Amino acid sequence: MIEFEKTPPEVKELLGKRISQLGLKVEGSPVERSVEKLRKELVQKGLKRFKAVVYLTDEWGCPSGEPVIGIPFYLADPKLARLEGHVNDLESQREILMYLRHEAGHAFNYAYRLYATPEWRELFGPFNRRYRDDYRPVPFSRKYVRHLAGWYAQKHPDEDFAETFAVWLTPRSAWRDRYKGWPAIQKLRYIDRMAKRFGDVDPVVGHGDTDITVEEMELTVEEFYRQVLDQNRAAVDLAMDGDLRDMFARRNPRRKTVRPAVEFILEHRVALTDKITYWTGVKRPLVRGLVEAMARHVRDLDLWVERAQEPLALIELTAYGTTLAMNYLTRGKFVHV
Repeated sequence: MIEFEKTPPEVKELLGKRISQLGLKVEGSPVERSVEKLRKELVQKGLKRFKAVVYLTDEWGCPSGEPVIGIPFYLADPKLARLEGHVNDLESQREILMYLRHEAGHAFNYAYRLYATPEWRELFGPFNRRYRDDYRPVPFSRKYVRHLAGWYAQKHPDEDFAETFAVWLTPRSAWRDRYKGWPAIQKLRYIDRMAKRFGDVDPVVGHGDTDITVEEMELTVEEFYRQVLDQNRAAVDLAMDGDLRDMFARRNPRRKTVRPAVEFILEHRVALTDKITYWTGVKRPLVRGLVEAMARHVRDLDLWVERAQEPLALIELTAYGTTLAMNYLTRGKFVHV
């Protein structure tokens, strides 16, 4: 529910500037420390010749077939990071490293073209399988590791490899014990073997082409974030009024044991977003948009919650949001009509 006119002055001065004109670099930025940590982890795992090449772009990613890691531009500037926190909930340092390890998995795969080998296809599946944002995961399947929120390894064979690599790379992940007896252990052992085989070998693909770079991003900061907000709100175009009326009540002026439902939802917004994102794997900005849509609806409907019933209301709201998010994950929409 961001209002740009209420943006803090030190952030507001950036809104009208083109992203390409901000002079953003990884070097000397807050995210550089995380990149250096990733590189140390790779060396400690024996990958001495594989280099984690990074660049700033619009979102996390690794262009298909290209061994380069895209990092969101806002992580290179504290003021932009603060603005991102208002819009999409800024990644913690732990989450930044999780994303870096995942994207490093893609880059390692592409650098040595592992995806083109029969053994890779036998373990992970065909690399050229259609890539879909909506997929039907099997929750808690032991054929896959869990690293990023949700069941992301089940999205595509390439994501399965990247998630498995990230678990293997993470210090103190104890993957041998955690995944002992799981079919997924075969994938982890494969990556361990490939790291030993290619640790001292130069990559087949030494450098890769990038997607859009921060120097090419001609939108202003405000235009970029308004575009993000519009996309998220379009995905969260819900008809939930009837459901929310069942969960919450209209206020009785004579009762002092109630408070506005919008206040209740916003109080728990971060926790709701965290848990729904983790257990469904739907992208965090969409989940945040979902929770904020609920808040807007209960405000417009003037709904209230009994204070004594708040624990139960929170459980019901979490279950409701999770159901909608799983609908989006498997069918591409929160609500089907």
